[in-house]
Amino acid sequence: MVFVDVGCGDGFFTILASKKVGKNGKVYAVDIDPDGIEKLKSKAKTEGLTNINTKVGKAEDTIFCKQCADLILYSMDLHDFGDPVKVLQNAKQMIKPTGRLIDLDWKKQQMSFGPPVTIRFSQDQASGLMRSSGFTVVDTRDAGPYHYILTVKP
Repeated sequence: MVFVDVGCGDGFFTILASKKVGKNGKVYAVDIDPDGIEKLKSKAKTEGLTNINTKVGKAEDTIFCKQCADLILYSMDLHDFGDPVKVLQNAKQMIKPTGRLIDLDWKKQQMSFGPPVTIRFSQDQASGLMRSSGFTVVDTRDAGPYHYILTVKP
């Protein structure tokens, strides 16, 4: 299995995915923050995980592989990209025809934490971005009181 974590930060989901896909699987992780990537590398080394490939860079400039990804994850960051459509177009190139893309994101409602509500995408906005990038929305659901999950396929 191949897992791609776009906007991975310090690798919370990257580490979990690495363990899940096992030694024969691959995990690709990209983030614009070099400190986050260094923390991820350190965690991976401490845990003996050798199946993670990292990159410091913009998601808009990153395509790890062509039609290789079984699962691509955006975790609370789709709104952070300068060009989310370009990021999704890159995902479209990386994902297998049978793959899935997951967007775990903040609900567009006022909260005393998280990113400003003005930059968040509602579920409808995120679904529209996915559709305009050539994906089909498979499932939309709440993920607790503050987040939602979109699952899409190519």
